Amino acid sequence: MMSERVLVTGATGNTGSALLDLLVERGVPVVAMVRSESGRAKVRADVPVVVADFDDPEAVAAALTGVRAAYLVTPSSERAQEQQERFAELAAAAGVRHLVKLSQLAAAEDSPVRFLRYHAAVERRIRELGIGYTFLRPNLYFQGLLNFSGSIAAQGTFFAPIGDAKISAVDVRDIAAVAAVALTEPGHEGRTYTITGPAALTHAEMAAEIGAATGRQVTFVDVAPAAFAEALRGMLPDWQAEGLVEDYAHYARGEAAAVDPSVAEVTGRAPRGFAEFAKDHAAAFTG
Repeated sequence: MMSERVLVTGATGNTGSALLDLLVERGVPVVAMVRSESGRAKVRADVPVVVADFDDPEAVAAALTGVRAAYLVTPSSERAQEQQERFAELAAAAGVRHLVKLSQLAAAEDSPVRFLRYHAAVERRIRELGIGYTFLRPNLYFQGLLNFSGSIAAQGTFFAPIGDAKISAVDVRDIAAVAAVALTEPGHEGRTYTITGPAALTHAEMAAEIGAATGRQVTFVDVAPAAFAEALRGMLPDWQAEGLVEDYAHYARGEAAAVDPSVAEVTGRAPRGFAEFAKDHAAAFTG
């Protein structure tokens, strides 16, 4: 039925593509939202696609027509808060009954981390709108380590300003699993889930697991925040690079080490460990 459709934004991204697979497995009438025509080819062939840029309110409103529930994630940008708040407002106006928003662990409007401030502001706006919601607050993604795959493959090293602080990072497949349950089963509206992996690890311990999966030595090197920022500026916009430095300062303070049981409680299955992730992605780390 049209009224039972679930809209997945970010359908070609880390969590969105994994979520699509899980919803199809559950037999849910799902539609993928992509930002441009080129995104159509990246979505599995058995899922209908709508093209709607977050900055095009008319296209987003059309995408939300006949949708029961939606999964909300936008690309990281200086305008993410504005885009997400507008999407939520359009969803409420379209009669969407449940919005599952991808947020971030420790989201708070008074946080020193800009990403955590904007996520908290969007959460507040969604609550103000009165729409049913579930907020997913994951820790650092395992898959974020794939950004270092080039240096790991070429030199057997990767760098970050985190020292020996532990972080309860999580696999994006487990984030998607929580989202799939929240979107399709009762009892999750009005809930906020902190989503972590099964253990808190240092980056050196992650390096050892990647080494075990690839059969070669991999070393983590702690670097100063300024050096990390300088390296990122060659690859990312300044706003995003500065935000990642703030993220890593948050991790280095030990503020992301707690392990939360939400994945197991919501899905009935323990979250994947880092060793499984490293084995599954060994080819990426060997080039």
